[in-house]
Amino acid sequence: MKELKKYLDTNQERFLNELLEILRIPSVSADPKYKDDVRRMADATAAHLSKVGVDNVEVLDTPGHPIVYGEKMIDPKAPTVLVYGHYDVQPPDPLDLWDSPAFEPVVKKTKVHPKGAIFARGSCDDKGQFFMHVKAFEAMMQHGKLPCNVKFMIEGEEEIGSKNLEEFCKKNKIKLACDVVLISDTSIIDNNTPSLTVGLRGLAYMEVEVTGPNKDLHSGVYGGAVANPISVLSAMIASLHDKKKKVTVKGFYDDVQKLSAKERKRLNDAPYDEKAYMKDLAVDALMGEEGYTTIERTGIRPALDVNGIWGGYTGEGAKTVLPSKAFAKISMRLVPNQDPKKIEKLFQKHFESLAPKSVKVKVTALHGGHPVVVPTNSVEYKAAEKAMETTFGKKPLPQRGGGSIPIVAMFDQVLDARSVLMGFGLDSDAIHSPNEHYGLFNFYKGIETIPYFYQYYAEMKRR
Repeated sequence: MKELKKYLDTNQERFLNELLEILRIPSVSADPKYKDDVRRMADATAAHLSKVGVDNVEVLDTPGHPIVYGEKMIDPKAPTVLVYGHYDVQPPDPLDLWDSPAFEPVVKKTKVHPKGAIFARGSCDDKGQFFMHVKAFEAMMQHGKLPCNVKFMIEGEEEIGSKNLEEFCKKNKIKLACDVVLISDTSIIDNNTPSLTVGLRGLAYMEVEVTGPNKDLHSGVYGGAVANPISVLSAMIASLHDKKKKVTVKGFYDDVQKLSAKERKRLNDAPYDEKAYMKDLAVDALMGEEGYTTIERTGIRPALDVNGIWGGYTGEGAKTVLPSKAFAKISMRLVPNQDPKKIEKLFQKHFESLAPKSVKVKVTALHGGHPVVVPTNSVEYKAAEKAMETTFGKKPLPQRGGGSIPIVAMFDQVLDARSVLMGFGLDSDAIHSPNEHYGLFNFYKGIETIPYFYQYYAEMKRR
């Protein structure tokens, strides 16, 4: 492992330059205008896998964006690790809030990242993180230290709900057969406090449409006499939380898993500085469900948020219009025992009941996923725990994340394989936001840690 570490240190600059190259590809899966770029990113991913010695690399078409697959089978008796990641990224909008262009990566030092951070869309989510696995694999191959069979599955639709991945997994169950799925698409608490994600919230993502008159109207002629869909929608959304910031959708909390006082205390043992948290976000106060800490609100409690709202005239200057329609996108983060399909139906029924007779409402479910809890007594978790302890010098804390990776539950059901969520990002890395970035420390620490996971996992499986 000392020789492997020396190889990593010697090749740091090359690893970084290779990452910068793929960060320049605008692989935005949500926007059709980037379709060719998404394909170009799939081809680039396949090229990198082939270059480092992965066998049988393929760019496999789906009804949407392609999935990149490759494998290295060293011994049928050895355990098999399936590395999952995604090469697609979020849209870069709003562009004017970026300090540098989203797809022209720059490295600069910050207070959180004194050794430097890569600023670019996808740097942390997830190009920088899946690329750690490619480079760790390269290092292991260079030194004959690959103790497990390895399969790579890097998809291009994670940011739009991985809508073709489940069918792909079902059709390729034998090809994808593995003992564990290794995922780096999560975060650690901070660079001095390693952690492993042991829980993820589920998701129910909805779009709502409120229609009033059959066409846009002059607000002077009709204002005050006809319902304004934007005003109605705003009132409906405002009613989705009560004064204690609990979600008012009937039945929303019926299946929510309740944690014991001991479990809640353990969760809150993680380092947390509320003043620093607020300072980082430039807010003077926090807001959330009454009776829970910030860590609990984002880890063990469900939430409902408006992700976008639009309607009427939003161009330059003034236009006195009473709009015909108003729209909003609403996401609900779910916790263990909540079923996304059930929540979708409850939300639809509740939202439709809020509408006055002066408007019509349409509710559409876009995508969702089940919440996940990862056991901390499994071989795969213990191997990841020991790997992080080796490179960070301290045992990682188990942490519940507020985000969603819907495919984790699917892997368990379809591939009969548990997942290890060993991410190296930080919550402050602005994923999905302008100025997304990923620390050089985190990038290199991930590459250093991953080979130890393989070593310890193989050893523990043999025992």
